[in-house]
Amino acid sequence: MSRIGNKPIAIPKGVEVNIKDHQVVAKGPKGEVSQPFHKDMSVIIESGQVKVSRSTNERLHRALHGLTRSLIANTIEGVSKGFSKSLEIVGVGYRAQVQDGKLVIQIGFSHPVEIVPPPTISFLVEGANRITVQGMDKQLVGQIAAQIRRIRPPDSYKGKGLRYTGERVRLKAGKASARKK
Repeated sequence: MSRIGNKPIAIPKGVEVNIKDHQVVAKGPKGEVSQPFHKDMSVIIESGQVKVSRSTNERLHRALHGLTRSLIANTIEGVSKGFSKSLEIVGVGYRAQVQDGKLVIQIGFSHPVEIVPPPTISFLVEGANRITVQGMDKQLVGQIAAQIRRIRPPDSYKGKGLRYTGERVRLKAGKASARKK
């Protein structure tokens, strides 16, 4: 019995949800997104809620039940509120800015690194060291944030680099602690 799969998804005000050809199409203030689902899953809309059910109790259907419900819930939340992921830059001389919709990061290389966002993603830079990735698709927002972090992950000795906001980096002791024996 899938606890997540059985929970109905409330449709917020200002969001329109339609089902056609094994796809859920959601329109809201942020835009329009379609989310395909497996042909063996049954998705219905009744009394302002979306409900997901499965045809059998097979292992595959049990696995798809909660997954389908979560993907549809994320689609509806994405078109109503949107998703965001924040990163921060730690290091002297490291900075970021948005130029012509592109994110330009100067992070210790001989050249600035430019990131061109996909059409549904936007960047917001607060100060010179905080980057926010915003968009309707939760998976795409997380993927772009991970690609940005991959440019220069936090150094394990000094902690310099790109990290998620709130991420704790464990620093290694270095050579100085080895000499003190």
